[in-house]
Amino acid sequence: KSGAKISIGRHSPKTVLGDIDLLIHSPAVRKDNPELKEARKLGIKCQSYPEALGELTKAYYTIAVCGTHGKSTTSAMLGLLLVKAGLDPTVIVGTKLREFSDSNCRVGKSKFLVIEADEHLASFLNYWPQIIVLTNLEPDHLDYYKNFKNYILSFKKFISHLAKNGVLVTNRDDENIQMMLNPKSKIQNPKEIQNSKFKIQNYSLKQTEAKKIKKILKVPGEHNVSDALAALAATRILRIPDKISFKALSEYRGAWRRFEVSKLKIGNCKLEIVNDYGHHPTEIMATLKAAREKYPNKKIWCVFQPHQYQRTYYLFKDFVKAFREVKIDKTVIIDIYDVAGREDKKIKKKVSTEKLDETISKKNVIYIPTIGKAFDYLKKSLEGGEVLIIMGAGDIYDKFRSQTLT
Repeated sequence: KSGAKISIGRHSPKTVLGDIDLLIHSPAVRKDNPELKEARKLGIKCQSYPEALGELTKAYYTIAVCGTHGKSTTSAMLGLLLVKAGLDPTVIVGTKLREFSDSNCRVGKSKFLVIEADEHLASFLNYWPQIIVLTNLEPDHLDYYKNFKNYILSFKKFISHLAKNGVLVTNRDDENIQMMLNPKSKIQNPKEIQNSKFKIQNYSLKQTEAKKIKKILKVPGEHNVSDALAALAATRILRIPDKISFKALSEYRGAWRRFEVSKLKIGNCKLEIVNDYGHHPTEIMATLKAAREKYPNKKIWCVFQPHQYQRTYYLFKDFVKAFREVKIDKTVIIDIYDVAGREDKKIKKKVSTEKLDETISKKNVIYIPTIGKAFDYLKKSLEGGEVLIIMGAGDIYDKFRSQTLT
């Protein structure tokens, strides 16, 4: 509708025309892709998405939200707060928002740019912000970083990208962040960060505003309160009045696949469905804890699809701990979602959902291979009135929806 030419099917050099000024590609696209090769042959400038976004960050007053968890929610909240304050920002987040007509992008006319700064493949090292919001730090993407030290060093290098007199907004409750910022940290500081002159603005669940935010937020869970406090801290740097920020936070309706609540019928049972993107053990525990908080007197079931063999392998003990500790009535775990181009064949042989289930060894946690078979199990077992959480970063929700609509 906007005039873009769409080509569906195999990648072909024929789609690359001579009048193209710039080719932007996903970091997932291989270097030997025929369209990339043709563009280079024609002398067309080629950039990955993070590289292209990085150029935008130099042209705008950029606020970048990073961290292991909460990036999408915090950047969404922050973007909406700036909109409500009349600052007309451009906002680019990693999920869809109803307020942006179910898009992940809002194009504004002001100097302000709010982005979700993803650490996967160290993409955020392309960005040059005036404000960085750092939500938390935990081991993740170890298929790329190999160990937690490398992961933290990458964040340190990103922080060194702050503009002169920039501001780092950090979560005081997060021990790993505090360890990282400690001058006596065992993890060495990159030289760039030692010479940087930026201010640090902390936020914490212990601050007085936390109780007020918990009362006004429509999305449940302590983790969402923490994300809201992060957004509030950033708006205060921009001198947005608290009155505007609190009102905007009270109107925040949540992002796509972040504790997204709807109602569905499975067989003869009417259920409240929570659609959630959680795929890291900490995210799983936070979401299920929030569900128990929101529905204290209801039976809660969860169908979880692990995301990527390597994540399941590297964080295996944390997944086991999460499902042993969560206080819900039933958990169904289906086969691991195979992420194309990011899996190690040797690791795929070492880990499986079946092995995860056996190690958890809990009566109310069961393994069912596919979403189809899991759906059949739900139809037979649910009594009606339960809350059903569909969780994972793969294709679980799309497949689940297709089952409910057939």
